[in-house]
Amino acid sequence: MTKHMTGTRKEWLAARLELLKAEKEHTRRSDELAQRRQALPWVRIDKEYRFESEEGSASLADLFRGRSQLLVYHFMFGPDYTAGCPTCSTIADGFNGFAVHLANHDVMLWAVSRAPLAKLQAYKQRMGWSFPWASSFGSDFNYDYGVAFTEEQQQSGVVQYNFRAMNTRSELADAQTRPVFGTDAATVTREAPGMSAFALEDGVVYHTYSAYTRGLDALWGMYQWLDRAPLGRNETMVRGLGNLRGAGWFRRHDEYDRA
Repeated sequence: MTKHMTGTRKEWLAARLELLKAEKEHTRRSDELAQRRQALPWVRIDKEYRFESEEGSASLADLFRGRSQLLVYHFMFGPDYTAGCPTCSTIADGFNGFAVHLANHDVMLWAVSRAPLAKLQAYKQRMGWSFPWASSFGSDFNYDYGVAFTEEQQQSGVVQYNFRAMNTRSELADAQTRPVFGTDAATVTREAPGMSAFALEDGVVYHTYSAYTRGLDALWGMYQWLDRAPLGRNETMVRGLGNLRGAGWFRRHDEYDRA
């Protein structure tokens, strides 16, 4: 016998219509927030960044591939990782399918990571992905956009992440990383997830938006389905950043049968 509240179809419909009012308000609010994102001031980028891609060395402007808009997913894959972040991998499973649609809507979607290109290509092949993925190894790009930290920053005890100060000591204490990343917690937690948006106009690249941590939830296709399932997300992990980096109930899609 279920422990959840039950009712008649008439009672369900009445409750569903009340919920629909709230959902419609949420949709309107979401539309308003999208407009506010688009209204943010653009910041001109004069710094030169170089990336390694399958086509060779590329500038930030090159990543647009003829489009006027660029979305970058800051995929957690540090130079010393043996595999990509499981959380980032589940997000990438989702956007792998619709990247082609964005590309035909004047928007290029790239993943960018600090691992060398050869590591990214090998993992991309393992996962069966087709979206473009560039290495920022040797570049300041990840540091400048708040998704990588130096060892000195980490050892100071505080880094700036998600537009606020983050205690690195507590994150290190929470991190459970070696089994899924193949390296120590300190090395793993010098990387972080996020996304950034850019515009290209008259040959000038502008930074327009960035988001981190829970700001990525809406990009996580799996969560949108789970939020509509009877038990919701049914998470077995704490939402701290250390745990967000790989200690969840989910796995890389080729690892479920191994558990």
